[in-house]
Amino acid sequence: MMLKAVILIGGPQKGTRFRPLSLEVPKPLFPIAGLPMIQHHMEACVKVDGLKEILLIGFYQNSEPLNRFVRSMQSELSVKVRYLQEYTPLGTAGGLYHFRDQIMSGSPDAVFVLNADVCCDLPLQELLAFHKSHSAGNGCTVLGTRANRKQAVNYGCIVENEQTGEVMHYVEKPESFVSDIINCGTYVVSSDVFQHIGQVFSRNYERSGDDEDLGIETQGTRDVIRLEQDVLVPLAGSGKLFVYKTERFWTQVKNAGSAIYASRLFFEKYAADSPERLTRSGDSGTEQPCIVGNVRIHPTASVDRTATIGPNVYIGPGVVVRAGARIRESIVLDRAEVGQHSCILHSIVGWNGSIGAWARVEGTPNDPNPNDPFARVQVQSIFGSDGRLNPSITILGQGVHVPGEVSVRNCIVLPFKELSGSLSNEIIL
Repeated sequence: MMLKAVILIGGPQKGTRFRPLSLEVPKPLFPIAGLPMIQHHMEACVKVDGLKEILLIGFYQNSEPLNRFVRSMQSELSVKVRYLQEYTPLGTAGGLYHFRDQIMSGSPDAVFVLNADVCCDLPLQELLAFHKSHSAGNGCTVLGTRANRKQAVNYGCIVENEQTGEVMHYVEKPESFVSDIINCGTYVVSSDVFQHIGQVFSRNYERSGDDEDLGIETQGTRDVIRLEQDVLVPLAGSGKLFVYKTERFWTQVKNAGSAIYASRLFFEKYAADSPERLTRSGDSGTEQPCIVGNVRIHPTASVDRTATIGPNVYIGPGVVVRAGARIRESIVLDRAEVGQHSCILHSIVGWNGSIGAWARVEGTPNDPNPNDPFARVQVQSIFGSDGRLNPSITILGQGVHVPGEVSVRNCIVLPFKELSGSLSNEIIL
């Protein structure tokens, strides 16, 4: 069996909720538990027997960071990796159709399609086996999981035939409760799905021709095809769409704060499957700092032995952490400097940033309810109904300087700002 995988990475217009971090690096390359977000997808893909190629499809016009990443993955992984750049945003299925010849070259038996902004212990081998046994290798199989009734309406909702696994009804973000089975943004499709997408494409052009006759501008929208609304909805109930439900961890990374929760999930996976990716107390002798729980410190980082790090902390390349610092539930990005006796909690410190001595940088976690097994991260708006900033993870953009002995709490600070004093519940533009 010959297989391929497509990872839909979107573009800068789709990463607005991830700002200010996506101003410096494409969102799919942001480190989750120390690895670029989509590297987790790719590592899951290469474990599937018969997978020969991974294609990244998106519309990042500044493609150099992605090209560097592709080159590094090409040398590290045992499969071919390519980035295919859209000429304009084409939607989740428009890109698949536009590059259908490249995707289907070599006549793969099936193609995995994965959204880049999900973090999951991906059961791709099991998903493929289910697809082959339940759909006779045709159509599409969706990876599903459960959400509580209140949150399910924020996702694509699936109504299934419990005996066969067939999707009988699909609604994207319904206005009222439809089902607690939600779409994980991961699929396995067969070649006939491209025929369904082609039918949507043809209808769009017929409709755009009618609109143009009426003087309505359609250029830029007729090529846009949405996988969920335009393909999955009509496939439901046709015998061509099935759902495979997983109980493994799954979450979305829509905003910057959710990256910390996603890192925690992958750290827990490292602890079970890849403990060598974690930093432990005593790994490098007595000079190692105090490590609490799951932590990953890049080998080029310098962390004083009197610092206390963890749990759920990633410290990137070239970071310097001074004596007595305390970092917990946070991400500290490349070449940042953390001053002595400073404290960083539930925060992301951007590239080349600096935290002064005795400073405190703290955010409010946005974790799902631990007492509800089906609770998901709530992606809330930046502002509440009263116009005030909602409490959130504190995010410091690239090159932000926090002076010593100040407190920064529940703030978002854009790049290259030098703070003059303490802040609370503010956005610094």
